[in-house]
Amino acid sequence: MATNTQVETVSTGADKVKLAAAAALLVGGVVAYYLLGKQDLWLRVIALLLLLAGAVAMFFTSESGKQLIAFGRDSVRETKKVVWPARKEAMQMTGYVFAFVIVMAFFLFLTDKTLEWVLYDLVLGWKR
Repeated sequence: MATNTQVETVSTGADKVKLAAAAALLVGGVVAYYLLGKQDLWLRVIALLLLLAGAVAMFFTSESGKQLIAFGRDSVRETKKVVWPARKEAMQMTGYVFAFVIVMAFFLFLTDKTLEWVLYDLVLGWKR
């Protein structure tokens, strides 16, 4: 496991402008979709998708977007390091889990019925 000692950087003014522009494009896409309500649906959807794509592109050029991309790459790299079980082992472990769930369900059922019998029949004397 690699220890990555990253220092969190304070966002610059340009980075804040990029994030604000991405938010404005996002809101603009939704607003454009509803303002073009009397137009054909395909035109409204294209306007929405173009402005959303612009917002995503603007976000990924900011420092936060670059950090998100780096996080995704690191996640993929770590996932490739995982040793996945063979099919036989996975099926065995799944069987063990199912068996345990059935045994626990039976145990909880017996515990519930025993407590019900003790409380209602013995302690309170209620007959059903």
